[in-house]
Amino acid sequence: MAIKKIMLVDDSATERHLIGEILTKAGFQVIVIEDGEHAVAQSKIDLPDLIVMDVVMPGLNGFQATRAITKDPVTAHIPVILCTTKDQETDKVWGLRQGAKDYVTKPVNGADLLGKIAALA
Repeated sequence: MAIKKIMLVDDSATERHLIGEILTKAGFQVIVIEDGEHAVAQSKIDLPDLIVMDVVMPGLNGFQATRAITKDPVTAHIPVILCTTKDQETDKVWGLRQGAKDYVTKPVNGADLLGKIAALA
């Protein structure tokens, strides 16, 4: 699967800018979303090739949004990479159990993130 369009979900304007720059400079079209509720709704409309999802957000957190997206037949084919400050092994295991395909920790290493995206392509 060719990954061209990536949905970036993060409530932090700084993180959206930093991660968005990494993805844009790598040639991806980036759709920026600020919270989990909008990510779930917008993913059904935009059908991105990949979602990079923060975990700690107000309202619907990244674990909940990932579970909703990966369980919905319309969006279940979209891989999710969780991108968070939560770096405990239990957080990673829980994230993968919610349907995420991979997990990166903040601060994001651009090469690491792009490598994980390439591995899913």
